[in-house]
Amino acid sequence: MTATAAVPIRVRYQECDPMNVAHHSAYAVWFEIARTELLRQQGAVYAQLEKEGVFFVVARLSTRFRKPAVYDDELEIEVTGHPSVGVKIEHTYRVVRNGVLLATGETTLACVDRDGKLQPVPERYLI
Repeated sequence: MTATAAVPIRVRYQECDPMNVAHHSAYAVWFEIARTELLRQQGAVYAQLEKEGVFFVVARLSTRFRKPAVYDDELEIEVTGHPSVGVKIEHTYRVVRNGVLLATGETTLACVDRDGKLQPVPERYLI
């Protein structure tokens, strides 16, 4: 089973380089916004997870850039969560502008406790 969400994002001025092209670091932030929304759509919020001693940390992040996003572009960040295995959750991303694919990405999140020790993803948060 997979879960998906799509989040609209407008490229902000502070996310751009001097040529008004979105800096590569903005994509990691956009991916996190989409992941957070996907989790929210599944009935959970990070604040509650943290209270329960469940933390998800990025263990791997990759992005493939195909076309540039520029200042004031309206984008859609699509995220798909893939079935969880043990201590990790994997996501894939698509960054789209008016139906045109600009970038793709992948993350692997590790589930840890308050001390940073790996722990299994709680069953209620399995995708």
